[in-house]
Amino acid sequence: MTTQRKIIHIDMDAFFASIEQRDTPELQGKAIAVGSASERGVVATCSYEARKFGVHSAMSSVVAKRLCPDLIFVPPHFDVYEAVSHQIMTIFREFTDKIEPLSIDEAFLDVTQNLVQQTSATDIAKLIKKRILEETGLTASAGVSFNKFLAKIASDMNKPNGITVVRPEEAEAFVERLPIEKFYGIGKVTADKMHRYGIHTGKDLKERELHELTRLFGKSGLFFYSMARAIDEREVKGSHIRKSVGAETTFEKDLTTKFERIAELYKIEQEVFERVKEANFKGKTITLKVKFHNFEQITRSKTINGWFTSFDNIHKYAKELLLQTYLDDTKVRLLGLSISNAEEEGKDGIQLTLKF
Repeated sequence: MTTQRKIIHIDMDAFFASIEQRDTPELQGKAIAVGSASERGVVATCSYEARKFGVHSAMSSVVAKRLCPDLIFVPPHFDVYEAVSHQIMTIFREFTDKIEPLSIDEAFLDVTQNLVQQTSATDIAKLIKKRILEETGLTASAGVSFNKFLAKIASDMNKPNGITVVRPEEAEAFVERLPIEKFYGIGKVTADKMHRYGIHTGKDLKERELHELTRLFGKSGLFFYSMARAIDEREVKGSHIRKSVGAETTFEKDLTTKFERIAELYKIEQEVFERVKEANFKGKTITLKVKFHNFEQITRSKTINGWFTSFDNIHKYAKELLLQTYLDDTKVRLLGLSISNAEEEGKDGIQLTLKF
């Protein structure tokens, strides 16, 4: 008889914004957005006080300010966010070796076999939430179930600082009640298409035959068919391999001169070097990304025999790539730089992604 899995999905609550409120007491209880207030700015994330006004991540800062006139913009502090993320991942490792980070602030944990000899996944989720609060001063929400799909959806049900458990006997009814927009893996475009075919809830989805879903949605049809029946056999993957390290900047004003481009690229080189050092990352390939004012984009790469582990090396080849890219007086909106073609896993074998 196969042992039923016990899966927890932990998702930090308004991670960036909560850290800013924690570290700056006068921001507590205020509507804040992490990001730039400029015309080209975008909200990286926002506090729950701001969300009451309809502000959300990836929203234009101009629109966000219109919805919430008292919105306070705070510049991001990525070094702090990554440091806190490492604290949280360290806490996870006290409970299980099976951890699959999805981003800097969320992860799946398989606690079927765990390091604290607890039989209840719900109790483990409560202990993890308690440890996170004690160590970081931040709250997290948890979803607990027997597969990843249900745990992921459950963690979003009672935010912030919530915990939702979906037991096997409740699973199908739970899924049937869900609006299809709540399904993990169904975005706005797919949801709109489903609506056109009269699919609005998990129950509607469950009533469709596999061949019909495959005809309408291709390979994703089988995934949707299984999800509607609360079936998800995917295992929690033990680690993610970091494939690249990089940084990029979108400029408030377009760069128009060679000097401006070299000066701004130099700052990005420094940031990339710090991230390479922090992640103990070794890569053979450096890639320059240039996005123009009309949003067209080009990339240029160089692969070397050694490793990009020193600032001098990164600077030398980044500048070389830039000078080989004949930009003349073209207006540059964005510059980016990344190191790839890795030798080994990043620090702790965990890839941390900053969500925007």
